[in-house]
Amino acid sequence: MPVTIALGGSPSIYWYLTRATGAVALLLLSVTLALGVINVRRLKGRSLPRFLLSDMHRYSSLLAVVFVALHVLTTVLDGFAPVSLIAAVAPFTSSYRPLWLSLGSVAFDLLLALIMTSLLAGRLSHRAWRATHWLAYACWPLALVHALGTGSDARLSWFLLIALLCVALVALAVLARVLSTPRLPASARAGALGALTAFLLFLVIWLPSGPLASNWARRAGTPAALLGHPK
Repeated sequence: MPVTIALGGSPSIYWYLTRATGAVALLLLSVTLALGVINVRRLKGRSLPRFLLSDMHRYSSLLAVVFVALHVLTTVLDGFAPVSLIAAVAPFTSSYRPLWLSLGSVAFDLLLALIMTSLLAGRLSHRAWRATHWLAYACWPLALVHALGTGSDARLSWFLLIALLCVALVALAVLARVLSTPRLPASARAGALGALTAFLLFLVIWLPSGPLASNWARRAGTPAALLGHPK
């Protein structure tokens, strides 16, 4: 049964923790993806310390995993929304904003797959390892849309600023990689720019009529019993 620490009916400590860890995890996932996209090994130089490049990519990915795990744990422990540990890994098993929560579940599953293949890297072929790590490109947009659609902070300026920073960071990384790789196949170049453009257009169209619009909590699938809650 979820453990909730509340003072005088105020939101629990876990509610604040799940919001904070979710925001930090999103930032770290964005940094990790951006560093992976621009391919940090290509940027090594005598004037740049190693830890600022390839090691930074490794450490940011490890920190992202830690904060994602903390985000999942504090969400389950909060007890405000009916989110179980099973719902964290199995999509469409929670009644709380099922679609948007499920996007987070899928992103979490993809992250778990990345962790497992990293641990088993010595036993996998390079092709299999590389194919699985392409999942990181799907993990990030799913996590971002999950945060905007499920979280209670989507309309707050500080969270929108974080989301904008994450999008700008990844977009700049994609553009930097495309522009700095003359030998990149035309199909790969078009695919990267096309995917980036499509996702940006999706956000521009969806946000005003979705999380930024009034009555989003009801339309997103929040149970009726929770709609009048101060959260």
